[in-house]
Amino acid sequence: MNLSSLPASSHPLAPLGWDEGWQAEFAPFAVRDLVPGRVVRVDRGLCDVATPDGVIRADTEFVVPRDPLKVVCTGDWVAVDPQSADPRYVRTLLPRRTAYVRSTSSKRSEGQVLATNIDHVVTCVSLAAELDRSRIERFLALAMSCSTGEALLRKTPAPPESGARPVVVLTKADLVTDPVTLAHLVRDVETSAPGVPVLPVSAEHGQGLDALSAVVTGNSTVLLGQSGAGKSTLANALLGTDTQTVRRVRDVDGKGRHTTTTRNLLPLPGGGVLIDTPGLRGVGLFDAGAGVGQVFAEIEELAGRCRFQDCAHTGEPGCAVLAAVDAGRLPPRRLDSYRKLVRENQRMAAKSDARTRAEIRKEGKRRHAEGRAALAAKRGHLR
Repeated sequence: MNLSSLPASSHPLAPLGWDEGWQAEFAPFAVRDLVPGRVVRVDRGLCDVATPDGVIRADTEFVVPRDPLKVVCTGDWVAVDPQSADPRYVRTLLPRRTAYVRSTSSKRSEGQVLATNIDHVVTCVSLAAELDRSRIERFLALAMSCSTGEALLRKTPAPPESGARPVVVLTKADLVTDPVTLAHLVRDVETSAPGVPVLPVSAEHGQGLDALSAVVTGNSTVLLGQSGAGKSTLANALLGTDTQTVRRVRDVDGKGRHTTTTRNLLPLPGGGVLIDTPGLRGVGLFDAGAGVGQVFAEIEELAGRCRFQDCAHTGEPGCAVLAAVDAGRLPPRRLDSYRKLVRENQRMAAKSDARTRAEIRKEGKRRHAEGRAALAAKRGHLR
């Protein structure tokens, strides 16, 4: 069967998110007899790819870039060798629509792509522990900066409608037996997530699952959160099967045990996919200035009323932000969290710029050396 002649809605990969846009992007590779697929899992230079013929194992040797933002990642759409090839290789990545990126744990100026081509970023927060509002704001800043992958690589702003949509899920909601207390917790989180849906869910009891299922069905969704937040239990509930291994949190400190060790793309029964991820100990900001501004929209609005355009909101006269704190309209904790994330993002941006400049200088020196060597060889030949 000639798959390229099928409408996108009838394509075997349509349940995984294949649409007319991806079909158009893939057209140049179809004439080369390559096969479309979506990356399900990546492991040490190899990846599992869902293709029209089923899930195959493919080598990524031909798409190993210098830029860590361009490595093959779970969620990518790719072109792979046809069935007749052995072994089969990923030949190219299709342009990404979105990419969720954090700074690496090594604190270098590089980013790490956690998932690509996603429509929703679900931040899972366990109600079994005390709410950490600052951590929620950090996750949301990255989620709201989940812009188009190509815009990210070009360092250019993406259209506001192009990013993934954030959702906060308060897991293990059955542990909060008082409805009034639960409603209070939801409202409390909503103040740290302006405009973001906040859904209390109990995967074990089915509470709130219908509302969450309505959001994720037919879309590509990544589940993020700390170890022990209940991501894998939530994934199993949405999938309707025990696909992901689940272990209880440690009794001694209530922390999770990292049962999920790789990022896995899982088809949903009603269409669409979930990308379950390992528990994240930390999420460093990477190119998240726009996201910070959205999470703290009320502070950004107040800052526009300050007397000085470069007001740091630390004690300057005429500071509208500090005036709001003094009047009780802005919680001091919220301002502290904003300052911290702004400083962190500025440091990372400075490091990234310095690294880019160093790479340009290094490349210039390499080309200069090659030119001198070629000139010397030419002179030697003329003699």
